[in-house]
Amino acid sequence: MGQLMSKQPQVQVILLGLDNAGKSTLLYKLKHKTSVSTVPTIGFNVEMLDARKNRKNIAVTMWDVGGQGMMREHWKDYYQNAAAIVFVVDASDLRRMEEARSELEKTLRDDHLRGCPLMLLANKQDVRGALTVTDMKDKFNMRKMCVGREWFVQPCSASTGFGVEEAFKRLVQMVKLPSEPGAVKDNIKDSVHYLRSNSKQ
Repeated sequence: MGQLMSKQPQVQVILLGLDNAGKSTLLYKLKHKTSVSTVPTIGFNVEMLDARKNRKNIAVTMWDVGGQGMMREHWKDYYQNAAAIVFVVDASDLRRMEEARSELEKTLRDDHLRGCPLMLLANKQDVRGALTVTDMKDKFNMRKMCVGREWFVQPCSASTGFGVEEAFKRLVQMVKLPSEPGAVKDNIKDSVHYLRSNSKQ
């Protein structure tokens, strides 16, 4: 069984966004196909999801990192082996849109994430007044912000499940497998070891 696992290509995806954007709800909707009520994430949640790309089974490890102010300075600890970034935005929270845009911009400037594909999730589409995909592209100035990387904006609702599966399928097509040109050569054990040793400091 262990040998089968090691032959399966593995990719790591980081799930970022402000607190209360719906990251953990989204992760558990994907993993368990059910709506789980969550509390704010202190630290991170990690789940492995099975997917298929180019007719191959792949394992996608998703790191859902807390979005409170004090946690954001630790986001960079997760960048090193990321094959893609999923940035979740509460599309109904207009007051915090500028804060979300600024955090995303800061994230994308990091050298470890240069050229890394980005999926922006316009979450909470079930809430009245939520921004549309077109609004989000404009607000975040995506064309300018994402020069040199593949990007996509997906409307979704983590609580109802709308757009969640589609987002994941699209994400899987965007990530580069370790065997593909331009991919990050990562090792999950190294990542866990790195994060553990950092968290003890």
